[in-house]
Amino acid sequence: MKKAASLRWNSATASNDNNHDGRRMNIASHLKKTTVALAVLLAGGALLLSLDGQAREGAPSAVEPCAGASGWDLACLRQTYARPIAGWPRPQVADGVTPLEMAPVSAMPVPSLAPAVVALGQRLFNDPRLSRSNAVACLSCHSPAHSFADSKRVSVGHEGRLGQRNTPGLLGVAQIKPLFWDGRASSLEEQALGPLQHPDEMAMDVPALPAKLAALDDYAAQFDAAFGQGAGVTLPRILTALADYQRTLLPPVTRFDTFLEGERTALNDRELLGLHLFRTKARCMTCHSGALLTDQQFHNLGLTYYGRKKYEDLGRYLVTGKDGDVGKFRTPGLRGVAQSGPWMHNGLFPQMVGLLNMYNAGMSRPVPHNAQQAADPKFPVTSSLLQPLQLTSGEIIALKSFLEAL
Repeated sequence: MKKAASLRWNSATASNDNNHDGRRMNIASHLKKTTVALAVLLAGGALLLSLDGQAREGAPSAVEPCAGASGWDLACLRQTYARPIAGWPRPQVADGVTPLEMAPVSAMPVPSLAPAVVALGQRLFNDPRLSRSNAVACLSCHSPAHSFADSKRVSVGHEGRLGQRNTPGLLGVAQIKPLFWDGRASSLEEQALGPLQHPDEMAMDVPALPAKLAALDDYAAQFDAAFGQGAGVTLPRILTALADYQRTLLPPVTRFDTFLEGERTALNDRELLGLHLFRTKARCMTCHSGALLTDQQFHNLGLTYYGRKKYEDLGRYLVTGKDGDVGKFRTPGLRGVAQSGPWMHNGLFPQMVGLLNMYNAGMSRPVPHNAQQAADPKFPVTSSLLQPLQLTSGEIIALKSFLEAL
């Protein structure tokens, strides 16, 4: 049965409604960063521009029950997603991948922790006096307003020094192992120690930290209250308190959670289409699944800058020493992702449309340019899980809207 025009979604509608979303990316800003990004962004940009006219490249496939030549049938999608989650369309993922089903925040385990230890950990997390300069706190780079990440391309630490990587968010971090972009920490206690002693972050003389804190305010008494009378301020207790506080940082409940729990009107039409694309055509659940929307694995997305010393980051290889791990980074969870930009391990993408455009093109795939590179066992190989998606401009905007609802 033919549906009313108001129930159809097409790229022209999205374009008219979303000029402010940066549909035409500022490609020039990325030209300065990498010639590889240039090629991919131009390819993605050509796709977006072609869809402003009559071309229908990447239009919904005829095998989609809720899609046709004129666009997506939103009433059909509503009926489809009114079913229990088990009856939703199966995720379209790369061969060999078995994704976890989506789940609300309420499905995440809630740790049983001592409130006094958590309160101490929050105080320590917010206190810049844990740093050598008394100017940098954990909170400096992990802001609640930014999903416990920050809004900077890379972190800014001791005496204004720039880090190499973008600050990862901490929502749901208790469920993540191993930690950091490269997986170098096996526990939250080990993770908490890293920034404290890193010369470009908090640069603290860690062995001197317990005595420093014991002499400040009422810290000694608060440590005794949290760990027992006479416990005193010790480095293991500092790390335990910091870790336990982070274990409480569950993602906030969003309209997406309400939708998952049965209120199927919680997402608007554009967000619903984005959810469907996330599960199907965009193949996002190849790597982003489960309650936190991460497979907790390490993948190479083609952004290693291999051989370019100023920008090169070998990722997981720096931890394992395995050639196959060059350029691999941990899949981040997507809870609160709209607030945690800029995105990627190096903060390369300040706009979500630009990031989605790269995924739409299949990311970059560096190739050896000479015999030496071809024989180099460390030459990075972009993951085969990534393939061109042929999303339309309207679909990219819908996917962005869904991500903003997480």
